[in-house]
Amino acid sequence: MEILIVGLILIFIVLYRSSNSAGIQNFIYKEAEVLYNKYAPYSFKNMRDKIKELGLEYTPKQYTTQVIVFALVAGVVIYMYFYDLVIVVIYVVLVISAIPYLTYLRCKRQYSEFIFEQIQVYCTNTILEFATTNAFVKSLEGVVNSGVLEEPILSDVKTMISLSYEKGDVYDSIKYFDSKYPYYMVKNMHQLFLQVTKEGAKNTRDTFDGMLNDIDMLVEGVYRDRLDRSNFHKQFLTYGVALYGLIMLIQLLIGVSTYISMLDQIFVKIIIHAIVIINTLFLLSGEKYYNENVGAE
Repeated sequence: MEILIVGLILIFIVLYRSSNSAGIQNFIYKEAEVLYNKYAPYSFKNMRDKIKELGLEYTPKQYTTQVIVFALVAGVVIYMYFYDLVIVVIYVVLVISAIPYLTYLRCKRQYSEFIFEQIQVYCTNTILEFATTNAFVKSLEGVVNSGVLEEPILSDVKTMISLSYEKGDVYDSIKYFDSKYPYYMVKNMHQLFLQVTKEGAKNTRDTFDGMLNDIDMLVEGVYRDRLDRSNFHKQFLTYGVALYGLIMLIQLLIGVSTYISMLDQIFVKIIIHAIVIINTLFLLSGEKYYNENVGAE
C-alpha cells in the first residue's frame, strides 16, 4: 500500500511538472468554486462577494499556495508522529478539507470589520447632517446623496427612508435598521432621534456633539481590540504549532527506534491520535475566536 501511494505521488509530480501549472491551478480553482456555489450558505456567498469587491479575496495562486503549505506541514508532522504514509495521506486530506472553514472564518471577520466601519460612517454622517437639516429623514437622504455609504448599508438606509415616508413616522424605519444592525451606537443614536422627534429639535447640539465623542471613543476601543487580537493571534499560532513539536522531544528522550516499536501497540496509537486531534481542535478554536465578533462593540 505504501509503495502504491508513493507511486501515485510521483505520478502526480511528473504530470504537474510536465503540464501547464497555471492551467492546473485554474482547473482546481474552478472545481472548488463549483462546489462552493452549490453548497455554501447564501449569507456566506453574499459576504464573499463583498470581500471580492473590496479586493480582499485570495487569488487562485494564493489558495494553491495555502493548500501546498498545509499539505506539506501536515505531512511532515503526521509522519513524525506515526511513520505511516497511509495515515499521513488521510490526515493531509483532512487538513486540506479544513481550508474552506478557515476561508469562511476569514471572510466573516473581514466582512464584520467592513460593516462596522460603514456603521460608524452612517452614524457620524447622520448626526452631522442633522445639524443642518434638523430632520431625521432629511439627514438620511443627505447621507445617501453624499456617496459615503456602500452596499448593503446603502440599500438599508434607502429602505429606512421609504418606510418613513410610507408610514408617516420614523418608528418602523428605526426598528428595521436596529434589527439588522444591533450595535450600541446605532441604538443610542436612534433613541436620541426618537426623543428629538417627540419633543422637537431644541438644544440638541451639545447632546449630538457628546454622542459624536462617544462614537469616536468606541471606535478607538474597537480598533485597539483588533490590534490586541492580531498580536494574540500571532503568539497563539506560534504556541499551537510548537505543541506538535513535542513528539520530537519525546523521541529524542527515548530514542526513535524505541518510539517506533511502541507504535505497534494499539493503545499508544490511540493516545497519539488523540494528541493530534486535541492540538488541532485547539488551533481551530483559536482561529474561531480570532475571527469572530470582530468589529462588535
